[in-house]
Amino acid sequence: MSSLTHSPKTSLSRCPAGLFGWTPLISTAGLFFLIGFVTWLNGPLISFVRVAFSLSDVGAFLVPLAFYIAYLLFALPAARIASRTGLKSGLALALAIMGAGSALFGQCVVLRSYPGALGGLMVIGAGLTLLQVTVNPYVSLLGPHDRAAQRIAIMGLCNKFAGILAPIVLAAMVMHNIGGVAEQAQQAASVAEREAILAGFTNAIYWPYLGMAALLGVAACAVFLSNLPDMDPPETLTLSSPGFLITSRLGFGMVATFLYVGIEVLAGDAIGTYGQAFGMPLDQTRFFTAFTLFAMMTGYAAGLCLVPRVLSQERCMVLSCVGGILFAVAAYLTTGYVSVLCVALLGLANAMIMPALFPMAIRNAGRHVPLASALLVMMFSGGACTPQIFVLIKPYIGVQAAFLALAAPAYLVLLGYGVWFSVVPSTRKTV
Repeated sequence: MSSLTHSPKTSLSRCPAGLFGWTPLISTAGLFFLIGFVTWLNGPLISFVRVAFSLSDVGAFLVPLAFYIAYLLFALPAARIASRTGLKSGLALALAIMGAGSALFGQCVVLRSYPGALGGLMVIGAGLTLLQVTVNPYVSLLGPHDRAAQRIAIMGLCNKFAGILAPIVLAAMVMHNIGGVAEQAQQAASVAEREAILAGFTNAIYWPYLGMAALLGVAACAVFLSNLPDMDPPETLTLSSPGFLITSRLGFGMVATFLYVGIEVLAGDAIGTYGQAFGMPLDQTRFFTAFTLFAMMTGYAAGLCLVPRVLSQERCMVLSCVGGILFAVAAYLTTGYVSVLCVALLGLANAMIMPALFPMAIRNAGRHVPLASALLVMMFSGGACTPQIFVLIKPYIGVQAAFLALAAPAYLVLLGYGVWFSVVPSTRKTV
């Protein structure tokens, strides 16, 4: 991490615009790269565990369920930890927890323990929860409010670039012959032969995840020993703290965040399963998550250019929601690769929703920003629920109808939130 020359103790909630410049943003961007790489491995992991443990779609989609449910379970405890540790120590602890979860996942996969592997993913999710609670408000408040979406877009570019690399790296190292392995396992003459084939396949993931655990451990030490500003810990608050109310801006923002993350994860992690419904082979669909994330990266780059020079972040969010509705409908009305392309293009629509939604929801939170942020991070658990609902209902109504039934209402709610709260005076006390 780069050295900073200003006072090492600064209050996050009172950080004036431009105090830190680009140095901490670059450091934070590196953290978002790690977040993206770890998070967006889930898409190809769904295909991996389906073959490795001979699972149904419902069983395989326990991967995002275990990962994202951690946000619901650990967001408030993470906020209390962050309030005690401050920025730098909280970031280091979060990275260390993620490293431990990565090592646990790799070990349990080799031991052929699917519950243990899911436990490892939950530990990774717990570390990411602490990281999100610590770093998101830091980025939002590092400068003027009307450029918060621009700063978050920079983080998003790093996050999604890592997400593009994640399935490609995993496919090259572990899943290069996943279609052949699945066929060999199905044609095995005995249970013992099938288990031997699958054991060889699962062993290939051990060293990549152990290497990732080591990298996260090194990153944790680097953050802890760096000169990254160690902010004064925010005041420890609870839902019963005096003056805190979950009012319309924050309450509806929580609902909107839950729905948004669900659709983002659905478009990224379930696109492979969506393509398989049209008969596309595993050797192709294992890369589909990267297409969605490439579209998101394109959207972030456009946002950096347009917000706030041409469009306000609120107006950009509204247009993004309209685009999401149009792409979801187009995916339903088309078939095959064109339909899959429309699902991938949801990444383009999704890119600038969260960068506007998060600062919009915590606006005017004052000293309650850490608690408001934690409540929003809890709503990232939408990524656990929406994909699971998708695989439960698609056998009954079809993959395209299931996708539309989840995506269209979510974008409509997000559109309503963006329209309403972009016209609510920003000076009104809404949290």
